[in-house]
Amino acid sequence: MFIVTPELLTGVGTATAAGSTTQQSIYAQPVGGIIYFGDNLVSRSQASGMLSNTQAYARDTGIGMFLAVDEEGGLVARCAKKLGTTKLSPMQEYGSRNDWNEAYWIGQTLGSEIQQFGFNVDFAPVADVNRNSGNELGNRIFSSDPEVVGNMVSGVVSGLQSVGVSATLKHFPGLGAENGNAHYDDKIIIDRSLDELRNAEFIPFQSGISAGTDFVMVSHQIVTGAGDGLPSCLSHVVCTDWLRNELGFSGLIVTDSFQMNTISGSYSAGEAAVLAVQAGVDVILMPVN
Repeated sequence: MFIVTPELLTGVGTATAAGSTTQQSIYAQPVGGIIYFGDNLVSRSQASGMLSNTQAYARDTGIGMFLAVDEEGGLVARCAKKLGTTKLSPMQEYGSRNDWNEAYWIGQTLGSEIQQFGFNVDFAPVADVNRNSGNELGNRIFSSDPEVVGNMVSGVVSGLQSVGVSATLKHFPGLGAENGNAHYDDKIIIDRSLDELRNAEFIPFQSGISAGTDFVMVSHQIVTGAGDGLPSCLSHVVCTDWLRNELGFSGLIVTDSFQMNTISGSYSAGEAAVLAVQAGVDVILMPVN
């Protein structure tokens, strides 16, 4: 139920290989997955070897592992920057054309290129609607029009999963109306009613769910419409009432990183994990402990 950094799992400074330390760590703490960042990626052969060994060790325990990366294209592109895969434009540029076939090509390109190294989960696409110029996502968002975002995320999800890489819609129930940054702020409060969410933010998530996305990532924003004052990833209203029951999502609910200050600054690792599971979360991303 945890996707962790390789450093948290093994205790090494910066992980760029998977040997006996990784093997022993997986046997001792068989987590559900590992997420890799740019510092972990040195070359194509290095990345392939590291992920292949890690997956082999996991399978020795009886079950494979999610090997994840943030590869959105544009600004957030670990493999493009470090391993020389196709460099894509910011998603806002593609959103301006609103071409489903181009979105499918984006997903298929991202998926096929990261899959060659052994990644099987991509934390993309961004399904937020650009409602506030002060949000932390900027041109990572396709559009301010929820129908356009819905069309594009549907294509990206379909393209990614056509090559066997799980897509992840993020950041439910929508970060586009925020004015803050979850990495540093104590809390982010978004003043949106449930009806407002239904008429905007929910539209692209529903589209991506209909396209068959394997994952939906729930982030740390407090949405006033939920009425419980909790970060969304700890809210039963958001995770279960809205995402599971109203939008009909039957796949895996993953949190955004629990190392972000909006969680780690207010909750212990244990408290946050328990609250998330009680809210209906399946997988906790990057716990502090």
